[in-house]
Amino acid sequence: MKAKDIFMYILGGLITLGFFATLVFLIYKGDNPQSVNLVVGTLLTTFGTVVGYFFGASKRDSETDNLLANSTPPVPIPPQTSPTPPVP
Repeated sequence: MKAKDIFMYILGGLITLGFFATLVFLIYKGDNPQSVNLVVGTLLTTFGTVVGYFFGASKRDSETDNLLANSTPPVPIPPQTSPTPPVP
């Protein structure tokens, strides 16, 4: 596993933990409902981005790129010739 991958997993985990910790804090200690809505909306957007990356199209694109990079080139298929009819 590359250092970039490890960093992305750690960052994704921190964003997810921060999302839930801030959400719980705002539910119990939030004084201004407008600021709570603003912060929750921002956190939901960021959390959605993290989930979308790890489980969405970006993850599939990354896996496809890795498969293509590690694959061998296809073997050419010789052209097919039609059988010649027998001469009477």
